[in-house]
Amino acid sequence: MTAEFLMKLDEGMLGYFRETAGEMTERFGISRAEAVARINERYGSLEISPYPDLMCHELPEFWAYGAYYRADEEGRLPTGDADEDADIDFTKLSIRPLPPRDSPVWTLRDE
Repeated sequence: MTAEFLMKLDEGMLGYFRETAGEMTERFGISRAEAVARINERYGSLEISPYPDLMCHELPEFWAYGAYYRADEEGRLPTGDADEDADIDFTKLSIRPLPPRDSPVWTLRDE
């Protein structure tokens, strides 16, 4: 287990999840600490295989959107692909609640 993420990750998957957190900070304007907390909350209970885990069949931004947004009224989440996401109204998507600050998913401090 790394100090950053709650799940056991090999170096390849650690890099993959760090890239996912980076996508979240760039796309959503949140801190790295918040991005990691959201990833931990959403995916921390999963058993992740060594790189390339099945998750790697999707780009990191796919998982970033799933950790940040709730699905729209049609059950769709953005994928990170501009063409696939063209019909999604991002202004109508609700943001998942921030994990409680006293939760163990907060493994990093805000800078």
